[in-house]
Amino acid sequence: MNFSEEELLQYLASFVWPFFRISSMFISVPVFSVRALPAKVRVMLSALITFVIMPTLPAMPNIQVFGYQGVMVTLQQVVLGLTSGFILQMVFSIMLFAGQTIAYSMGLGFASMVDPATGVQVPVIAQLFVIGGSLLFLAVDGHLLLIEMLAQSFHTLPVGTIGMDKTDLWRVISWSSLIFADGLLLSMPVMATLLFVNISFGVASKAAPQLQIFGVGFPITIMLGMVLIWIGLPTMLEGFSDMLHSGFALIGELLRLN
Repeated sequence: MNFSEEELLQYLASFVWPFFRISSMFISVPVFSVRALPAKVRVMLSALITFVIMPTLPAMPNIQVFGYQGVMVTLQQVVLGLTSGFILQMVFSIMLFAGQTIAYSMGLGFASMVDPATGVQVPVIAQLFVIGGSLLFLAVDGHLLLIEMLAQSFHTLPVGTIGMDKTDLWRVISWSSLIFADGLLLSMPVMATLLFVNISFGVASKAAPQLQIFGVGFPITIMLGMVLIWIGLPTMLEGFSDMLHSGFALIGELLRLN
């Protein structure tokens, strides 16, 4: 069986461009982008998924893979994959921001550990929220839903030089403001309660300075914060689930699935 050079390049294009869109998603998507997961595993998963969906994909454009237009098409696929995973990364940043604000309100900002996803020091409370969000993300099969959306996007947004435009990028940038708005919304009950407790300690210390209220108030604030987190964590995870739904809706709009 003989293949011409054009047929080989066409077959290569039908694998390379979907592979770049899927592998770029694994670079930025939460849970799978952690440093603990070797890059070889992500590459193998991307190649496996690409081989599985290749028979269902529409015909690739008649563009040279190693030409200028082929490079532009490759960049479009990388941008689509990175943006899809980055949106979910911003959803997880909401939990991270909420955990940081609660930790600072409790006086536990000094208790930090390395976040495996970003490699930076974050408070332990924030890491607890991120772990809970990761487990919820896997429990609702969020990773499978994202892979399914990417597989469908090859039909709604075929491989070509036209992909995301400036309007889509600005939509993602404006949506990123939810990191601070929703993060404060999740942490507000705990922050407000601890604020009133600290105000009451300040009033008691002013009324009776000899009692040394703040010496006793620090462990009380930490214990009360732990109790409030224990009580409010289910509600926070429900709010995180709604934010995941909003993130997937934005990904669907960018991939022209809606």
